[in-house]
Amino acid sequence: MTVAKTGAEHIASLKDGRTVYIDGKLVADVTEHPAFRNAVRSAGALYDFQAQPENIELMTFMPDGSNRRVNRAWQMPRNYEEMVQRRKALQAWARLSCGFMGRSPDHVASALVGQRMGIEIFRRHSPDRAKALIDYFDYASNNDVFLTYVIINPQAERAKDWGAQADDLVARIVDEDAGGITIRGAKMLGTSSIMANEVLVANLQPLKPGEEDLAFSCALPMNTKGIRVLSRKSYEASAVSVFDNPLSSRFDENDALVYFDDVKVPWDRIFVYRDTDMCRQQFHDTYGHSYQNYQAQIRLSVKIKFLLGLARRLTEVIGTTKIPSVSEKLGTMAAQASMVDAMLSGMEASGSKFGEWWVPNKQFMYAAQVLTQDLYPQFINAIRDLSGGALIMLPSSIDDFRDPMLKKIIHTTQRAASTGPEDKVKFLKAAWDAIGSEFGSRHTQYEMFYAGARFVTAGHSFRTYDWDSATAIVENLLSSYTLEDELLSPRH
Repeated sequence: MTVAKTGAEHIASLKDGRTVYIDGKLVADVTEHPAFRNAVRSAGALYDFQAQPENIELMTFMPDGSNRRVNRAWQMPRNYEEMVQRRKALQAWARLSCGFMGRSPDHVASALVGQRMGIEIFRRHSPDRAKALIDYFDYASNNDVFLTYVIINPQAERAKDWGAQADDLVARIVDEDAGGITIRGAKMLGTSSIMANEVLVANLQPLKPGEEDLAFSCALPMNTKGIRVLSRKSYEASAVSVFDNPLSSRFDENDALVYFDDVKVPWDRIFVYRDTDMCRQQFHDTYGHSYQNYQAQIRLSVKIKFLLGLARRLTEVIGTTKIPSVSEKLGTMAAQASMVDAMLSGMEASGSKFGEWWVPNKQFMYAAQVLTQDLYPQFINAIRDLSGGALIMLPSSIDDFRDPMLKKIIHTTQRAASTGPEDKVKFLKAAWDAIGSEFGSRHTQYEMFYAGARFVTAGHSFRTYDWDSATAIVENLLSSYTLEDELLSPRH
């Protein structure tokens, strides 16, 4: 056994008979299917990276009771220094995909870290459910399990409560016995479910009294009988080559609807049971929601830096860097990228103790969410502005280079200020894949809405801001004078 989990181990673990459908067909093996195999290998590369001797200390730690090192995503920081140490490991992982793997294994691990920190909240709900979560966390962390989650419901009739939707739409408890509960219905979005080992099922959206059948949380292996994964279109399958689509050909982690077709869940895998408010508490009274979105900001810090590098390289290729308006635009983007880093550092340095654990500043974390979900499309549009028509006039595919006559024309027409024709095409293909392809468009939509609509993220910011300290400054000013005193004082 190696010191830490490797890519080969992870890929082998996915050959488990899970039920995945794409293009109307059942997938025999997600590790070999052309819609998924490169993304699966990219997930495996994360584990290979952490297992390299030179990365072991950066990327992994030894949990209590384990005989093997696991990724620092499972580490529960006890102080600021440990939080920073953990963050550096997560950033190192994000750099392997330029930040484009939004549901890498550290995301749901971070959610469970925050929930485990709030175990007392689970104990108030039920000692048995708390024990189930403790045991599961120990299992998942000690085995470096790759988890996805499905925590929102399929969009349907928004004017209706979740409990009033059509039968079998929203996953609910339909039966129970001494062995556990049976669930039926769907959950979203199942990002990375193709290459995950297990799925956490929960409710991030509010539930109301009377919707107890929907109020549960559990974790299941992806190959559990009755779990059906309906994949969206694969951008990897549509990619021409790595040269033409260097991001979408390798980092399309996929999204999927997960349907639970009378799935039996044993009691030792159930963490919330028929309690509508506990579904909220699982994320918001613990630090589950904070840690999962803190991880998202860690990843985004890498992705924004990548886009900034893309913008600078673009201006160098087309020879516009020294134009004052262009350098001004790059300087503004650099300031915005630095703001993302500063907000990340701020939520760590101004964090606090939650029991024995160090947690990020919620107010700063939610502020970062609101600002960055606007910032990402701004960056995409800025790169479009900087590129002009450069991203359009490109060879149709790598096959154009195979024809000597076409290759000669490409070498004649694809001139650049700082690089050769082939490198220019290579770079511009990568830039288009990031911002203009179907894969790139999906990522813009993802960054704008993965944490919820604007009113949701702004609502979190409103709820967690220290309004008392802000209004105290106003009150201090107003209490420094009165109308009566001013009327009696001589006018100047």
